[in-house]
Amino acid sequence: MGAIPADFAAGGEVLRIGGRTAEELIAQAGDTPLFVYNLDLIEKRVRRFRSAFAGVELHYAIKANSYAPLLSYVAKLVDGLDVASAGEMRLGLAAGTDAANISFAGPGKRESEIAEAIAAGVTLNCESEGEVERALAIGRGRGVRPKLAVRVNPDFEIKGSGMRMGGGAKPFGVDAERVPALVRRIIDGGGDWRGFHIFAGSQALDPAALIEAQRATVALAGALAEQIGAAPPMVNLGGGFGIPYFHGEQVLDIEQVGQALKDALSNRHQLLQNTYFTIELGRWLVGECGVYLTRIVDRKVSHGKTFLVTDGGMHHQLAASGNFGQVIRRNYPVAIASRFGDEPIEEATIVGCLCTPLDRLADDVMLPRADVGDIVAVFLAGAYGLSASPQAFLGQQPALEMVVGGGD
Repeated sequence: MGAIPADFAAGGEVLRIGGRTAEELIAQAGDTPLFVYNLDLIEKRVRRFRSAFAGVELHYAIKANSYAPLLSYVAKLVDGLDVASAGEMRLGLAAGTDAANISFAGPGKRESEIAEAIAAGVTLNCESEGEVERALAIGRGRGVRPKLAVRVNPDFEIKGSGMRMGGGAKPFGVDAERVPALVRRIIDGGGDWRGFHIFAGSQALDPAALIEAQRATVALAGALAEQIGAAPPMVNLGGGFGIPYFHGEQVLDIEQVGQALKDALSNRHQLLQNTYFTIELGRWLVGECGVYLTRIVDRKVSHGKTFLVTDGGMHHQLAASGNFGQVIRRNYPVAIASRFGDEPIEEATIVGCLCTPLDRLADDVMLPRADVGDIVAVFLAGAYGLSASPQAFLGQQPALEMVVGGGD
């Protein structure tokens, strides 16, 4: 399995999150399964970003984790929010973020969502010519000048990224060669053109790949601005910063990426001199802050193989089960919370409570001896955990969530 994140790896006999044991946190929450998010680790991430990317704005992609107490905390630390639905937009506004600092992406916005965003003053990252026409028509009908950016489908992608969002035929964004004409249509049609959103991929751990993609993005923004004959107020460089989930993966060197971006921006096109640049991050900001705690309800042996059956599973942790984009299933880091300091002595498979063979939280991992009542901790649970899982599947009870740290 992957390595336990450094902020948890050095511990004592039991796992502590924000200074409290797993059992103490469960008692406070009232039950398992439970997601615990340490806000202090998010603040630590934001400080590291600010140091590495001075002068670049930081946006939080709500889709990674929209739990209201976490979102309210993050919103105060970052410069803006990126949303992908009207529901997320409402959460962002409720968290106290000014509409002017919220951007709304997504290839299938309904007219009602477009209208709601325009009325609120949120920037729409338009994904097609048709979306631009709908937004302009709604703006005219309401007597409002809509804030419109164009999401660009670039001719490149982030090499080695987990999900490739750009390059070739994609449902996301407008092919780069069609962008200048579309921006001129926005300007001529009375829209408030806000700039470009250029997102080439996600979950990248290779700094060289991110550096190459960011350099290409800055160059593309300059070339598009020259063709348009106008400077974009903003260029959203996307994100793509990964975290190491699996055995053999390395922590991303963002300082190296930040220095390379500084160099690229110092040589950017003249038309981009007054443009501000943003990076949107979700997983990298919140992924490592979260731990999923689930209690063992049965221990059984089948054909010599030990199974630890928990009260949680893939309905809360679809990604950890391997069913959220993995081609070959690999294990997230896990531990027995009450025996955190013990040496592993047995091989076991951790499964959830659902009636499907897909419901596995860890396959054939070495662990300390664990019994009914012990707590399994699944790490890297701060992003795409509950927000990306089929919680209603089979009518199981919902997971609880809580935050620790951040001044409590």
